Amino acid sequence: MTDITLHPIEFIASKIIVIRGQKVMIANDLAELYGVTTKRLNEQVKRNIERFPEDFVFQLSEKEKQEVVANCDHLNNLKFSKALPYAFTEHGAIQAANVLNSSQAAEVSVYVVRAFIRLRELLSTNKELLHKFKELELRIERKLEDHDQTITGILRTIHQLMIPEDSKKRPIGFVHPEEELEDD
Repeated sequence: MTDITLHPIEFIASKIIVIRGQKVMIANDLAELYGVTTKRLNEQVKRNIERFPEDFVFQLSEKEKQEVVANCDHLNNLKFSKALPYAFTEHGAIQAANVLNSSQAAEVSVYVVRAFIRLRELLSTNKELLHKFKELELRIERKLEDHDQTITGILRTIHQLMIPEDSKKRPIGFVHPEEELEDD
């Protein structure tokens, strides 16, 4: 069995992947965690198929299998398997531990459930953060629009101040009244 004693939940969570919009574990990973061969796990599932509805376990298509092999290095050995692997949802993983009926499967299934829960919590937190980030982004955009309008107004005012006025100003000093009349 793989050593999961250091950080079991994180280790197991790293084996959970998303297929068909569901978080699942591939039979190979689940069998390894439960201390049985994949063949034994699959046999027990087939013998107890009534305990495994579609929302508990499903078989991957050839295309899905190829994607899993391409994206998950630890499942590279599936490349040479002729059989299409099974994918277990959280409930399917618990049910698999029940039908295997071994102490290791029972013990590790607790960690498997906790790993699925941990991923749900992380997803929820990420959604909250994304929502808050979008709100912050909208507020910043509004403020920037206000600042842009203010800056544009300031620039117009500065520009107007830089343009010399064409108005006739009275010269400084003494001007003879007749000269004043000639200018008008």
